[in-house]
Amino acid sequence: MAKAKKAIDSLAIMTNLVLPNETNNLGNMFGGELLAAMDRISSISAKMHGGSFLVVTASVNHVAFNIPIPMGSTIKLESKVTRAFNSSMEVYVDVFVYDYENCVYNQTNSGIYTFVAVDNDNKPVAVPELIPESPQEIERFNAALRRKQLSLILAGRMQPSEAHELKSLFIE
Repeated sequence: MAKAKKAIDSLAIMTNLVLPNETNNLGNMFGGELLAAMDRISSISAKMHGGSFLVVTASVNHVAFNIPIPMGSTIKLESKVTRAFNSSMEVYVDVFVYDYENCVYNQTNSGIYTFVAVDNDNKPVAVPELIPESPQEIERFNAALRRKQLSLILAGRMQPSEAHELKSLFIE
């Protein structure tokens, strides 16, 4: 297995201008356009963490369209691997819109994607361990395990009694 990597080493940032062909009849960015951009940026983070392996999107675990993004907006997407499991990686994406009047980015949306590292024969391969450092990285790292356990329970691949991280949320 490859040497462990820090979460910050998978940080990817993309800035873009929302153009008319990317907007709906209300003049806001299409959700599908935003999802595609989020998938691209999160795949870059997964690839940065996974190294020489190919990465494929396994699932979109959560997306929150909290604030519409108007045509002409400058958006910034930031993604980072939040946790690495055996061959899979959870990637968190934050979306921001630039407020030109106040010269700040405001968060509008977020999403969580899962990628799997594969070899040239599309067989899953092990990825490096992830080392979270900042308070946000540690919080997202811990939450990723709970999300993974919940996903395995819902898929019938884990018994609820085995989900120790989830049990700690409900049982003292």
